[in-house]
Order: sequence, then structure tokens, then C-alpha cells
Amino acid sequence: MGGWCSPRRPGRWWSRVVEAVRGYGLIVGMWVRSTLAYRASFLLAVVASFLTSGLDFVAIYIMFRHVDGLGGFSLPEIALLYGATTVSLGLADLVLGNSDRVGALIRTGALDTMLVRPVPVFAQVAADRFALRRVGRISQGAVVLVWGLAAAGVDWTPARVVLVPVMLLAGGGIFAAVFVLGAAFQFVAGDAAEVQNSFTYGGTTMLQYPPTVFAREVVRGVTYVVPLAFVNWVPALYLLGRPDPLGLPDWAAFVSPLVALAAFVPAAFAWRAGLRAYRSTGS
Repeated sequence: MGGWCSPRRPGRWWSRVVEAVRGYGLIVGMWVRSTLAYRASFLLAVVASFLTSGLDFVAIYIMFRHVDGLGGFSLPEIALLYGATTVSLGLADLVLGNSDRVGALIRTGALDTMLVRPVPVFAQVAADRFALRRVGRISQGAVVLVWGLAAAGVDWTPARVVLVPVMLLAGGGIFAAVFVLGAAFQFVAGDAAEVQNSFTYGGTTMLQYPPTVFAREVVRGVTYVVPLAFVNWVPALYLLGRPDPLGLPDWAAFVSPLVALAAFVPAAFAWRAGLRAYRSTGS
């Protein structure tokens, strides 16, 4: 099934995608039913996720008890940045977060078992141990984002209204591409989940702060090399009516979906190449 399943099974790419989505949904449904069988435990886990992920914003709030601005940005403006990147990462983490276990699956031989099942391998990897509690991170980020949008004094226009959901979904797509690329990298580097985390969780920590506090070389790197800036910096600057530090035009705020697609396609091919080159551990 090409890069998403066993490389021995041929078929058109569209049918492979449909099969992958169907298999993913079935596995996720199984884990969700298992989770909801203990609803009190699930609710406690969601609350814990909500509170734990909120500690980052608490630190930002405490900082603003001593300063009036950070890089020329007010607390509501930074709340917008924080909320947008937290929701985007939360969406990608909910759907594909378990892909960072590829190295462990290879080491234990569990990936070999997935190769012989009639479900695309990537669907199995991403859906395995699906953690519904991660909606706590998404909810917490959404609360902060709504407050930031309300308090930042955004000059709302139809274009800006449309941009908010586009920014969140495209940001999730960009992070998803990083998850897939990180999973593919583990075919080469073994259990290298921390390398992937440095770009996902490390990237979102950086994006919680305005680009004006970073060196121009760093901003260029996360714009043109690893395009994390399109998760929230570029669209958020348009929402706030602020100029882009690299001089990008206003329409660049709306290209995040194309950036996500441009990042995801090579990531998918990298996964396919890694899976084709994989040889059983013999475990």
C-alpha cells in the first residue's frame, strides 16, 4: 500500500488514502470506547491536561505583572499567539501524536506485526493508543485564544474572520507534517523521538512569543526553512495589523494551507521511502 501501508500492496493513491482513513477511524473508535468506559478517569485526565498545558500561559501572565510589553506586544496579543499555536499543536498531537513511537515500535518488533495486518501501517502507528485526553490542551488553548482575540482590539473584517479557522487548521497541518517527517526519520535514526519533539513542542514554545524578540536569522529560519512561522506568526500579524519583520506582503497570511500541503507532501514521501527501506529487526 505504498508509503501508508505494506509496500507490497499496489493500488491507486486515492483508494489508499480512503483505506488509511477508514482504518485509522476504526482503531481510534476502539480506543475512544475503551477510554470512555471509565468516564471519571477520563474527565480527570482531561482536566489535568487542561491545567498542565495552561502553566505556560501562567508563566507569561506572571511575566506581564512586571512588564508592560514584550517585543512591543501586549498580553492579549501574546495570548493570541499562544492560543493559536497551542490549538494547532493540540490538533496535530491528537491526530498524529503517537507517530513519535515509531522508533520504539521498530526496536520492540511491534512494527513487523503492523506490516502484516490489513490496515495501512501509518494509520496503525498514528491511531495506536489514541489519547482522547489531549482535547484538554486544545480546550485550554482555545480559551486563551478567544480571550486574546476579544481583548487585542482586532479590526474585524470578513477576511480576518475567515483567517482564524484557516490559521488553526493549517497550523495543525504544518505540525502534522513535522510529526510525519519525524516518524520517517526514525527509520534511519532509531528511537529519535526527542529530535521530533524539538520541532513540535519546542517549536510551539517559541511561537508563543512574538517574532520581534528573536534574531532576524531565527525568524528567517522558521519562515523559509522549517515554516513554523506560518502556524501563527504570519497570520496573527495580519490579524493584529502589524507589519511582518521580514517584509512579507499581507496576502502571505492566507497561504498557510499551501505551506501545510507543501510540507506534508515531502513528509509523506519520506515516510514511504523509510517504510520501503525497512527491514525486520527479527524480533
